[in-house]
Amino acid sequence: MIEDAPGVERCTYFPGHGNEGYQVGHYDLELDHRVGPNRLNATARLSAVATAPLVRFDLDLGPFRVGKVLIDGKPGHFRHRRDKLNVTPPRALGSGQRFTVEVRYTGNPRPVSSPWGGLGWEQLTDGSLVAGQPIGAPSWFPCNDRADHKASFRISVTTASAYHVVANGRETGRTRSGASTTWVYEQDEPMAPYLASVQIGRYQTTEVHGRVAQRLAYPSTAAARVRHDFGRQGEMIAAFEERFGPYPFGAYTVVVADDELEIPVEAQGMSIFGTNHVDGRRGAERLVAHELAHQWFGNSLTLARWRDIWLHEGFATYAEWLWSEDSGGEPADEHALRWHRRLAEQPQDLVLADPGVELIFDDRVYKRGALTLHALRRTMGDGRFFPMLREWTAEHRHGTVTTEEFTRLAERHAAQTPEPLFESWLYGRRLPRLP
Repeated sequence: MIEDAPGVERCTYFPGHGNEGYQVGHYDLELDHRVGPNRLNATARLSAVATAPLVRFDLDLGPFRVGKVLIDGKPGHFRHRRDKLNVTPPRALGSGQRFTVEVRYTGNPRPVSSPWGGLGWEQLTDGSLVAGQPIGAPSWFPCNDRADHKASFRISVTTASAYHVVANGRETGRTRSGASTTWVYEQDEPMAPYLASVQIGRYQTTEVHGRVAQRLAYPSTAAARVRHDFGRQGEMIAAFEERFGPYPFGAYTVVVADDELEIPVEAQGMSIFGTNHVDGRRGAERLVAHELAHQWFGNSLTLARWRDIWLHEGFATYAEWLWSEDSGGEPADEHALRWHRRLAEQPQDLVLADPGVELIFDDRVYKRGALTLHALRRTMGDGRFFPMLREWTAEHRHGTVTTEEFTRLAERHAAQTPEPLFESWLYGRRLPRLP
């Protein structure tokens, strides 16, 4: 195998996921799924370029039966064990060489085990969903499971015609043949593998027209509640565009699964909620704001390293406070003061910019991340803070980001250096006082 490429940091949080030596530019996934037995027959075609000389390379793939692997149309030798598909091409690949990998596989997709439960493809009572963050992508397709390796996608799903299929991007085809229908979606903007998603259920849909098109997919029994609870989403998009810059994708899709979910799920251009998140009274509207904000912070701007998770969750949590402020609720100041008091009573052992793998989804990451932004806003003032956020999303649109890049940008915009603020909020363990 090859050594790490210069300047590339190995993933220390998930060392069993992700591979070196190549970059995937496009995934083309052909999936045939039977809902009842949760059976998948699939072909994945990956277009890639070698970033170093390769005698062999690895893909991440769960416990499927792999029938054939082709490299540029020619059979390659492969071995599949421990969720790694080791591939030896017919001849070595030179650095800079473009190549295609075709993997044909079958099996019953099941979630990837993690400290937070199963991740990836999950069976619902009547359908399926994908909740891939952070390492669930190999549960349903072969990939280079790295957040910093983004690619375009084409996802084709064939299933029984009674079901509606939603995937990332724009729907480019829907063909019925007998009792089955094939749905085709294309995601042109580069996407991290963990953000790829397929939702299958007995859904009806509503199209909401506006500057940003919205699609709602939901069970018919929840129709009135869904239309009410997401009724202010257009205003929310407009408010966030003013704060963060233009919405980064062509449309936004919300799926309400016909099951209860512990938490909503983000995917690129899409968010997934459970029926327990719609009560007809907008009782979960902060979660609507949180998942929408991830389209800027998490999907367009994706972390390059999982230790920088606060760049997703802290920003999305702060967006909840901003929406409260913009929609006539409590101002962000009140949210910040309340959460500062609560965090002060909790253990002071978290380093926000490197919390450790088991704490990346700890609530303190979310709330301390939001508090860091509020402290920065108080220090800089709105006249500098929000233009800085808009430059952040524009400069890194559809790319990857790190904490160091954000702090450098903030230092350029601030009237006085915020370095001491960042040192205490991002790298210190004890919770600082709000400015």
